[in-house]
Amino acid sequence: MNNENSSIYDFDLNLICDYFSLLQRQGPGSPEATVKALDFIKGLDEDSLIADLGCGSGGQTMTLAQHTPGKITGVDLFPKFIGMFNQNARRLGLEKRVQGLVGDMGNPPFEPGSLDLVWSEGAIYNVGFENGIKLWKTFLKAGGYLALTEACWFSEERPAEIHNFWVDAYPEIDTIPVKMAQLQKAGYAVKACFVLPENCWTEHFFAPQKKTQPLFLSNYPSNEMAESLVKNMRREAELYDKYKEYYGYVFFIAQKTV
Repeated sequence: MNNENSSIYDFDLNLICDYFSLLQRQGPGSPEATVKALDFIKGLDEDSLIADLGCGSGGQTMTLAQHTPGKITGVDLFPKFIGMFNQNARRLGLEKRVQGLVGDMGNPPFEPGSLDLVWSEGAIYNVGFENGIKLWKTFLKAGGYLALTEACWFSEERPAEIHNFWVDAYPEIDTIPVKMAQLQKAGYAVKACFVLPENCWTEHFFAPQKKTQPLFLSNYPSNEMAESLVKNMRREAELYDKYKEYYGYVFFIAQKTV
């Protein structure tokens, strides 16, 4: 594998799952960012139904559950993540209203018009932003909310190295105004958006990987793909440090209007 041109999509899914299962969060974010986004959402109560799509092991879901009432269902493709999710819910005493299910975020196991809130941090790229916001809207009640993070450019132009890296990995990456226009076109009113702070990447995503990478490699001795995955993630961290003024994750909070 040519590591210089590879992306996360080039690796075995089970290998990816094992790598990210060592982390509390499977993408950039923080408890503070989750709570900040939640502050823009009104009217939730103990009867509210919430879905966290692409929940991973539930790092953000548990924060969400600790700051809002209602029943939360996490959905993720990987059984290992869901096992960790439900274990975390039990550990925190949240299992009566927080449950993880193995499922496809592109075909969520919910009735149309049944959800008060759809949440998704760092995961909508799996189904594509435009496709995801249209699909997930069908599961929201009238006036229901969508809250998600999405990779965005901060400027119209950027150096070729980082442009090519991200376009290869996620062709739908675009500027914040484009994403807001896509939400509006899909039938949402954008209530708020904010850029995730730098520490969401450095402190909560890249730094934990430095600690877990030796353990991951020890679990896969002399495995070239495992070694290449670690090199790829280290390169992503280096590129972020070099080009962070040009891109990042943005939290979008929107309300279904039609």
